[in-house]
Amino acid sequence: MLIHIPVGVRRIRDRPLVFLLHGSTGNGQEMLRHSGLAATSDHHGFLLAAPDAGIPAGKGFVWNIPGVPTVTGALPTADDPDDVAYLTAAIDWLAGQRCIDAERVYATGLSGGGRMTSWLGCVASDRFAAIAPVVGLRAGNPSPGDPQRPDPATCRPEKAVPVYAFAGSDDTTNPVAGGGAGYWQYSMATALARWAELDRCSTGPETVPVSETAEEQIYSNCLGNARVAGRIVQGRGHEWVADNEAMWAFFARYRR
Repeated sequence: MLIHIPVGVRRIRDRPLVFLLHGSTGNGQEMLRHSGLAATSDHHGFLLAAPDAGIPAGKGFVWNIPGVPTVTGALPTADDPDDVAYLTAAIDWLAGQRCIDAERVYATGLSGGGRMTSWLGCVASDRFAAIAPVVGLRAGNPSPGDPQRPDPATCRPEKAVPVYAFAGSDDTTNPVAGGGAGYWQYSMATALARWAELDRCSTGPETVPVSETAEEQIYSNCLGNARVAGRIVQGRGHEWVADNEAMWAFFARYRR
């Protein structure tokens, strides 16, 4: 696991931590380089951790999301490394060294890393203060009976999870409107609505333009002051489309 320490920081103590999860068949080093989040870390002083997933695939790795086939088409098995256990153990170790503030741990990731980020929200809501999937928002596995809907049994967070998702309108790998591979299927709007239901949001969805090329769908008045939002950037595809400053501003609002 690579950890980026903000420029100028000499005393690593009780810092916020952001996990940056790579896409399928990628690795943490590439993700650090391509996301630009290291510069955001330097500006705001949070630690940035870029781990490799546990299952080797291609020239890199894929994440273990139980019950969901990876991009290789294979389902993770009981013999594959448990990525949730690995990431939460990393939190425990860093907190034990007093390097991080365990109340301020966040996750983001690209594509397969975005799906893994979503999975962390589903199964480790007690460890992550907020999540921000990029071209990868899910709210549980596609339902076996109706893959255009998420299976409620596969996403049961213990607490409200603030969610800020990013997507490109022209993404053909994880299409905003749904479809695609077996691990995808339901739309981003459906995923947002399900998170809003899980977080018991009472307002929304409200569509808000944020620039000439982007708009957000927002749910608010949720449990624990959480918010569920998804930004779609027009003309962009399956790539890092996140506004890193907006992402960090969102994360910084929340503590576990």
